[in-house]
Amino acid sequence: MTNRQITLDIPERVLLAEKADEASFARELRLLAAVKLYELGRLSSGRAAELAGLPRVEFLLALGRYQVFPLAAELSDLEQEQRRA
Repeated sequence: MTNRQITLDIPERVLLAEKADEASFARELRLLAAVKLYELGRLSSGRAAELAGLPRVEFLLALGRYQVFPLAAELSDLEQEQRRA
């Protein structure tokens, strides 16, 4: 599978406010995007980990830093199955 590159213009003031260089800020943005898309149910944990550039286990462990429950989608599926039964 090939990767696509997306370019974002980030104001220098944002980098200064974050006290981050471009590379570390880019990594953080990828992780934040992956976490949010996972939280919204738009990406599976595997695809979100791929977006974040992390192994799946590391991604799931990182979710705690952002107060996102790592098994929310699985729990929701189980609850729906229980209601149907």
